[in-house]
Amino acid sequence: MRKLTFLPLFVLCAGCTLTPHVVEPPPPDRNLAVVFDIDGTLTTRVHTIRSTRTGAVPAVQAYADAGYRIIYLSARHPLFQWHIPFWMERHGFPDGAIHVTESREHRSDHAAFKHGVLEEYVDKGWNLVAAYGDSTSDFDAYADAGIDPSSVYALKREGARECEPGTWVECLANWPERLEPAERGGHAPH
Repeated sequence: MRKLTFLPLFVLCAGCTLTPHVVEPPPPDRNLAVVFDIDGTLTTRVHTIRSTRTGAVPAVQAYADAGYRIIYLSARHPLFQWHIPFWMERHGFPDGAIHVTESREHRSDHAAFKHGVLEEYVDKGWNLVAAYGDSTSDFDAYADAGIDPSSVYALKREGARECEPGTWVECLANWPERLEPAERGGHAPH
């Protein structure tokens, strides 16, 4: 009986992927943006999509309050994408552009998907000043998009002894208690 209950939900949510977010050019006086991976960076674990890392909301909010454009990226499977905006709203994350995989090709190469999104931002005139992630594919995408490595921060996965390999300036065990974005570029975690 349990399988029969799940089947209609599966069929219903199969078409519940998010609408692709269109990248607009920045306003003339506000072209700074910060990139946040979602799964494993803002959530406690890669496959735990309902929990939030302690300190993640205030960290993202600090950038939003300072006037930065917030860019959220997720390579989450389409069956679980529909939940992202509701989860973010429920936990108090600031508004931002949410980009998710749209094809099998995107899901097979997370770094290429994320790089493609970020390249579109750069092409439109956005200045990507900082980025946060938890996986090598995040760090590869950030490097390929030209984000200054001194402004890329790794978050250690729950239970891991060290951060995933990649080019980043600091491996954070968790979000800093206090985060102060700099006026022009990056930040220094406190």
